[in-house]
Amino acid sequence: SMKRLLIIGGLIAVTLAAVVSLYASSAPDGLNKVAEDHGIAANEQESATGSSPLAGYSLTGASDERLGGAAAGIVGVAVTAGLGFGLFYLIRERRH
Repeated sequence: SMKRLLIIGGLIAVTLAAVVSLYASSAPDGLNKVAEDHGIAANEQESATGSSPLAGYSLTGASDERLGGAAAGIVGVAVTAGLGFGLFYLIRERRH
């Protein structure tokens, strides 16, 4: 059924967000690496959201950086799913 599929998919997404983030590389990604190599990173400025609780893909104030990343991943999945389901609910209600 659809409900079972959504529950299983949600559990898989949360598990991946929590577990895979523990193994994420601390090396810069491709865009950051190119910016560093070509001196562009020297002009980098703090983001307007740099002090938010989930800035830098980690939960601010977490005692363990890896667990902070896992928590941020779980929160990200929950927020994204909530917004997505809310949007689909609103769209569906407008059609009826």
